[in-house]
Amino acid sequence: MNREEISRIAHADHPIKSPLDDDSVRRLLARGLPHGRERVLDLGCGSGEWLLRALVTHPHVRAEGVDISEDALAQARRAATDLGVQDRLTLHHQEAQAFVSTEPFDLVISVGAAHAFGGLLPTLAAARTHLSPQGRVLIGEGFWDRAPSEEAVEMLGDLTDLATTVDHVVADGWTPVEGHVSTRRELDDYEWACWGALASWALDHPDAPDSAHALTTATTRRSEWLRVYRDTWGFASLVLRRTPARP
Repeated sequence: MNREEISRIAHADHPIKSPLDDDSVRRLLARGLPHGRERVLDLGCGSGEWLLRALVTHPHVRAEGVDISEDALAQARRAATDLGVQDRLTLHHQEAQAFVSTEPFDLVISVGAAHAFGGLLPTLAAARTHLSPQGRVLIGEGFWDRAPSEEAVEMLGDLTDLATTVDHVVADGWTPVEGHVSTRRELDDYEWACWGALASWALDHPDAPDSAHALTTATTRRSEWLRVYRDTWGFASLVLRRTPARP
């Protein structure tokens, strides 16, 4: 079972692939779409959950998504058709870094996809190239809530604390106009949902060739979360606007 299939099964009960509940997603999108007629781009859209929610809640929004997973994009197309928003959604099967558009976007989303660009600031640099002058960026990234172990750093990367993360964003020319730090409940619900869904699939399909692998993966990932990073890792989502240049 490849990583893409594991991710699809693991997120069956938590389609937003980040530790955010429905109310948090709704509030962040409302702040990112103040007029309800914006053009939206998701860099690393996966199965398009952010875009689909934007389209359903804002009937005049138009959206585009970019991802390297053909299966995830096919899932997004099916969901868009089921929701009746397919005419307002365009999907691109390609590397997000290579995506080029002739028109700017009013909201650029990249939540939990900074690894595709090599980090938070490179992700913001990519978003900037697609953004209209008064546009907004909705970005989500992990941070260290307290000093991590060496094992946690090796597993999740060289993150910083929340204040330093925001300082880096501000120094890069952005002003936060909304923010959300995932609560302990959101963080725990996300992990329980992911590894519980994967374990349940394995238990429900004992004769499947990948059943043992799926169950082992769920057990390992759950243990890593509980023992390695649960008490140190946090997740912040920010809505950003460009900071005006000073004379």
